[in-house]
Amino acid sequence: MEEMGKFGKFGKLVLVINGPNMNMLGKRPTDIYGTETYDDLKAMIESFALRNGIDVEFYQSNSEGGIIDRIQLLNYNGLIINPGAYTHYSYAIRDALEIAKVPKVEVHLTNILARESFREKSVTAPSCDGVISGFGTFGYILALEYIKESLDGGSKND
Repeated sequence: MEEMGKFGKFGKLVLVINGPNMNMLGKRPTDIYGTETYDDLKAMIESFALRNGIDVEFYQSNSEGGIIDRIQLLNYNGLIINPGAYTHYSYAIRDALEIAKVPKVEVHLTNILARESFREKSVTAPSCDGVISGFGTFGYILALEYIKESLDGGSKND
């Protein structure tokens, strides 16, 4: 892994980016996205991160350009991204993700392979180390576990 700067109180800053409509969790169809709100999701991630010595920063945008601009700041040690609908067609976000030479995980609350056919393809996934899909908000914790292990010097599977 390339040498990276130290960010945050713990020296391990994980940026959590959420794309379009994620701020509406709890108001979106609960049979698909569950009843947890975006604030519930952030609180769960913050609690896990604190217990594991990880700093987290959240960024949510309904704008493709905003997501790209945030990725390009490169002031984090790891990245979790749920690009929302941009997953399926944003080559611009994919290209921005390629620039970030940190552990990166794409996360989806739902199993995108079990949904509408247009959701089955992720153009952003090849720029990430892996994809976690279908485990609800717990997917973010799995992603944090992977990034923590990577930052602590654990081995990465190819």
